[in-house]
Amino acid sequence: MNNDFLTEYRQAAEIHRQVRQYAQKELIKPGATLTDIAEGIEDGVRHLTGHMGLEEGDSLVAGMGFPTGLNINHCAAHYSPNAGNKVVLQHGDVMKVDFGVHINGRIVDSAFTVAFDPVFDPLLTAVKEATNTGIKEAGIDVRMSDIGAAIQETMESYELELNGTSYPIKAIRNLNGHTIGQYEIHGGVNGKSVPIVKGGDQTKMEEGETYAIETFGSTGKGYVRDDVSCSSHYFIISFQFDMFGMLNPYK
Repeated sequence: MNNDFLTEYRQAAEIHRQVRQYAQKELIKPGATLTDIAEGIEDGVRHLTGHMGLEEGDSLVAGMGFPTGLNINHCAAHYSPNAGNKVVLQHGDVMKVDFGVHINGRIVDSAFTVAFDPVFDPLLTAVKEATNTGIKEAGIDVRMSDIGAAIQETMESYELELNGTSYPIKAIRNLNGHTIGQYEIHGGVNGKSVPIVKGGDQTKMEEGETYAIETFGSTGKGYVRDDVSCSSHYFIISFQFDMFGMLNPYK
């Protein structure tokens, strides 16, 4: 494999790790606005890559892989606060933080979930373990259906108790992981999807491909739907969980 390819991915991954730790420690706390959190994350990425995007073409060399997603409670993904957004993070919220870093178009697409109330710990654990399962199962010539089945089995072995009622944690059947191409976050026209439930997709992973293993858990019906209240400037369509859901904490 090309050494530049690996070097660029490792650089992007290290920057993502440092910004993630900074955000978890300094930015993400009850009372913070989504705008301040997003700006803090994106400023951190630009400073650490050394490319502020102030000159033409500079952001194509290195910087943000895609706009920061800050998705609270029922919003599953792709919500980015626009200018003037005044939403404030609350103690009882479950927030999915999704941001990307790229070096020469090699995009690290990674997310984590924050919950301040320990009642949601089983949900975070379920998705973390499901993600780890997906990573372990992935490999050359492995069928997507086998990865999805393993992820679902792990995810759905957990449940969450809320206000005296137990809710099984379900894998979201219409959300998936995906391939990543150079400068193409969802792999382009020939991109592949990685399901998180069992099914009939017999497509195989191939040598040289790059994947984001993404797992989504919900205490609802295990299916997301479009909701205009979760839309943003960057994405016309967003997604909604039935109750509480999360993007994987360790992509």
